Amino acid sequence: MIADALASTLQAALIGRHPGPLCVAYSGGPDSTALLHALAALPEARARGLRAVHVDHGLHADSARWAAHCRAFAALLQVPLAVIRVEVPLGRGEGLEAAARDARYAAFATELRDGETLVLAQHRDDQAETVLLKLLRGAGPEGLGGMRAERAFARGRLWRPLLALPRAALADYVRAHALACIEDPANADPALARSYLRREILPRLARHWPQAPQAIAHAATLCREAAAHIAHEADAARARLRGAEPATLDAAGWAALSPALRTPVLEGWLHGLGLPAPTRAQAAELLRQVETSAGDRVPRVAWPGVEMRLWRGLLYAMAPLPEVPSDWRARWDGTPLALPARGGVLALEVDAPERLDAPLEVRIGVAGARLKPAGDRHTRALRDLYQQAGIPPWRRTRCPLIYTADGVLLAVADLWRSDAGAALFERLAARPRWTPAC
Repeated sequence: MIADALASTLQAALIGRHPGPLCVAYSGGPDSTALLHALAALPEARARGLRAVHVDHGLHADSARWAAHCRAFAALLQVPLAVIRVEVPLGRGEGLEAAARDARYAAFATELRDGETLVLAQHRDDQAETVLLKLLRGAGPEGLGGMRAERAFARGRLWRPLLALPRAALADYVRAHALACIEDPANADPALARSYLRREILPRLARHWPQAPQAIAHAATLCREAAAHIAHEADAARARLRGAEPATLDAAGWAALSPALRTPVLEGWLHGLGLPAPTRAQAAELLRQVETSAGDRVPRVAWPGVEMRLWRGLLYAMAPLPEVPSDWRARWDGTPLALPARGGVLALEVDAPERLDAPLEVRIGVAGARLKPAGDRHTRALRDLYQQAGIPPWRRTRCPLIYTADGVLLAVADLWRSDAGAALFERLAARPRWTPAC
């Protein structure tokens, strides 16, 4: 019987699976009801400390009644249940479905315990819907790979053991066991994209191509395999192209990549830095700048949350930089000093306990400053020293200049010292240390 397919699928999936507790994402709908009931009937699942979590989105007048139903059903199965009420933020332009999903998964992430696996009831028809939605949004192989069967999630794992089963297998299980379920009217709302696909588009496809959900799921598997290969190649290319600083990337090397690799290399690099990826148009503009900019220019391409600069053959990625305050200065006794405009931190590394005789003064954004470096016969403009040393232009205005209290320039960060600055720091057995933040 098709009803047996669910239990046998779960039993087979649990065999050889790494140990750890299971937590079912239980909405009260038919799919998650079938999943929770079938797992509760398996000693292998109960032995893992089976429990469930229900997220109350508060979007429907009956949501409290639904939560009570879930409590009663879990109690009947003698499965512990946590009910979490969330607020779904609206008006951010992402749509109700996406906002509810984000709130739900945030609740799951908070609730999941160390080493626990969150088990979801998504099946083959859900996978087909996901792939079609991704296709309509112009996704590439990663998106068309659909939902992963398993991945890391919060403090544990996220597991979808039913992706090979059709919805009919879960529906037949519910009927065979006469299980009471919640019917969320949102699932029948044609204004919601997934609901429209489920009720209008996929049935029409199935009338002409009865194997459509199975074929789409198979195509997702192939796309997932292709995406995994691209990700592997992108990781290797990213490691090869990364500069000496984590926030730098070889610009020409990146531009020379095939289009299939160029986007995942850029996006993976930015995500590793905690920065958002560009849109397709923004990435195209960045590529154009790399391919056409003259060597003496410092082009900048920006999008919300990111500034990308090209300088001396390297791409530099950073969060947007604030303006440098004019004529900023602060007294400095050698303790770590936070510099404004994301200039980083200036500290004094001391080998001996002796401290500064008197506080010094630190300035940034000084125009036209000059210094005679220790051992040099000539006084030089800082702009020339910066250029020769390869200091990126946006760091130059944030570079801390160390003065005596009466205005004599002793040192430029940890880059250069005057004769007087060298004598002072050598006597103190100390060194300025500047850690830029951009």
